[in-house]
Amino acid sequence: MSQPELPPYLKEQLARYDQVQQNLQAVLVQKQQVELELTETAKALEELGRAADSEAVYKFAGNLLVRVQRDVVLKELNEKKELVNTRKMVLAKQETRFRESLKDLQTKIDDAVKGKTAAPPPGDN
Repeated sequence: MSQPELPPYLKEQLARYDQVQQNLQAVLVQKQQVELELTETAKALEELGRAADSEAVYKFAGNLLVRVQRDVVLKELNEKKELVNTRKMVLAKQETRFRESLKDLQTKIDDAVKGKTAAPPPGDN
């Protein structure tokens, strides 16, 4: 016996579900990278906070370590922390939207499979 052909509406919903799922995975990977960057920045700020004002501070510049002023590095790290926190919030909002979309699509797909929706609902384009 062959499988019955899926209605176009259901195929479209399944394709959208797969796409949203891929988007969610990409956001989760980005969010993980941002959280790692935030942790590294916080550790660097913590170490600078423990260092005496008179201690030499170095940072990477390509393959080199370059001596820099402590207050300059503090300013850069605080700005970076602020930007990374903003990025983290944006990614969290995207994650929430994608999860809600997946839940909505799952409901539509379940209803279509159960035969409740043979055609697209009115106004759902």
